[in-house]
Amino acid sequence: MKTHNTVTSNSLLDIDKSIDALVKQIELLSLVNPTNIEAEKTRFFSSKYLIEPVFKYPEINFDKFKLHRKLFTQKIECIENNEIKNFYEDIIYTYSGLIQCIETIGNGKKFYYNSLHCFGTPTEIDVENAKYILHFKDTDKDSPAFVPKYNAKEAESFFKTYSKQYDFSYHIKQSDKISAIAMVSNHEKSLVLNSNHLYSDNEIAVLTNHEIGVHMVTTMNGLLHPLKIFSHGFPNNEETQEGLAVFAEYMSDNLTVTRLKELAYRVIAVNSLAKGYSFSKTFSLLHNQYDLDRETAYYISVRAHRGGGFTKDYLYLTGLKKVYDYYRSGNDLNLLLTGKVSLEYTKEIQLFIDKGLAVPAKYITDAYAENSNTNKTVDFILKNLK
Repeated sequence: MKTHNTVTSNSLLDIDKSIDALVKQIELLSLVNPTNIEAEKTRFFSSKYLIEPVFKYPEINFDKFKLHRKLFTQKIECIENNEIKNFYEDIIYTYSGLIQCIETIGNGKKFYYNSLHCFGTPTEIDVENAKYILHFKDTDKDSPAFVPKYNAKEAESFFKTYSKQYDFSYHIKQSDKISAIAMVSNHEKSLVLNSNHLYSDNEIAVLTNHEIGVHMVTTMNGLLHPLKIFSHGFPNNEETQEGLAVFAEYMSDNLTVTRLKELAYRVIAVNSLAKGYSFSKTFSLLHNQYDLDRETAYYISVRAHRGGGFTKDYLYLTGLKKVYDYYRSGNDLNLLLTGKVSLEYTKEIQLFIDKGLAVPAKYITDAYAENSNTNKTVDFILKNLK
């Protein structure tokens, strides 16, 4: 005869497995990246920044309505632990929101409102923090470490060397269809490098710690649990994951004022969406008012306007602040490396580990071993963010 706990556990594992099968095909980031970024850049620049880019997106190859329906037929009432039941309710609403985002990619305001629902938008304090950062001079960008010199193929060797410390393997691919200079595809367990980009020594140092040290580490840790949701992502995991990744840059002494300003510009760009700015107006704000070079201004504008208005980018700065405060309060960062988890659910993570439904993090971010930061200005900024 099964015990009460076993029945609960089996119901939970069945529901988790069912959700796993449904959400495997949902990777918003790979679907919201335009496929014609470079062609539209040429057109936009040659028009003297007047013609609005017209972005194209990958085909969506699943039945979105059927996915919604199957998500909401999960029998979460069978989960007898209230905390866990509430958690899975949050999961279902979160993934339903992501499907709505995917349904409306390229559909202007509809996508923007769905993005708002999933990721929120900067508060006045977030915008004040961004403007505060932008007051600082970024003299570090004049150093030789910031000179672009490695193509994507050459950059690969640095990632391979850095990754030797971790007992896992992953693929490295190149793409000219991503708006970032590098990204981890959680679903494919691969690192994607932007084939149009020339990487500097500073960018290599930042990206190895950010993409491999955190994003790939949490991808690989997420696969080790009985519960699959650690792999696909908790609600609001993007803020925590990006916060952890930028914090790894800080701990490894690679976070610069230049990088912090990049994150601040992203907040300004996302805030421009809330003001109803067009792509060209966001670009003009960054390029003319903030004196950002046109290449950087273009890519930051793409990141904010892709899909029809993608608000996720402001979360890098809010996530960094939250993880920085969490660390300074003496909390365990390793708990946040267990997968694609969120700061808001640390109690649930520990509960899952205690119940044998999850395991402690096997792979630990190298940069977290000790604080190697020597940049006093960066420290000053992080301590004084509101």
